[in-house]
Amino acid sequence: MRIKTLVLGDVHTNCYLLINEETLETIVVDPADRADVIGRKAVDEGLMLKAVLLTHGHGDHILAVSDLKRDFGVKVYASEAEKGLLLDPTQNLSKALFGVSVTVEPDVLLKDGQEFEEAGINLRMLLTPGHTPGGCCYYQPKEKALFSGDTLFCGSIGRTDFPGGSLSALVRSVKEKLLTLPEDVKVYPGHEETTTIGHEKKYNPYMG
Repeated sequence: MRIKTLVLGDVHTNCYLLINEETLETIVVDPADRADVIGRKAVDEGLMLKAVLLTHGHGDHILAVSDLKRDFGVKVYASEAEKGLLLDPTQNLSKALFGVSVTVEPDVLLKDGQEFEEAGINLRMLLTPGHTPGGCCYYQPKEKALFSGDTLFCGSIGRTDFPGGSLSALVRSVKEKLLTLPEDVKVYPGHEETTTIGHEKKYNPYMG
């Protein structure tokens, strides 16, 4: 698996392309608001977009979903606990932050700990509520890669002042679901730079 990072949109959302190097089938994690950039990258590099994984439903992570479904026929995965937020433009902040009412109807709703395969890549969904009620992360054990969305950042955690947010729930999610992973797992967050589980265990001020 090869991982390519695209930083997209006004709030610099990290969109990740998980590329099966044998087949070039590709998963998009959190496509942000630039389906055109993602589509152009796919065409230029001969990538076959197969699926979109959503870590949560905020507008800065979902605005490109409908265009990618239309143009590439991708299947959309999300936590089953996030469906309500994905379908509500008020809760998902698309109207407030971007001036457009966006809803997303996932094709596959995942349960906590559910393992699945897409594009020949095995992943496990970890439910990590707190930033949103149904926020989640995606873990790829073989590559020791965690796509943490806005749950865990380098030296910080996600905001909890949006609808459905909870600081206590978010801290508990990180401690119980993420910091129990191997320390050399690389963390690919929804914004800013990558980190590792080991680094966050030692230096993240929220984990004291």
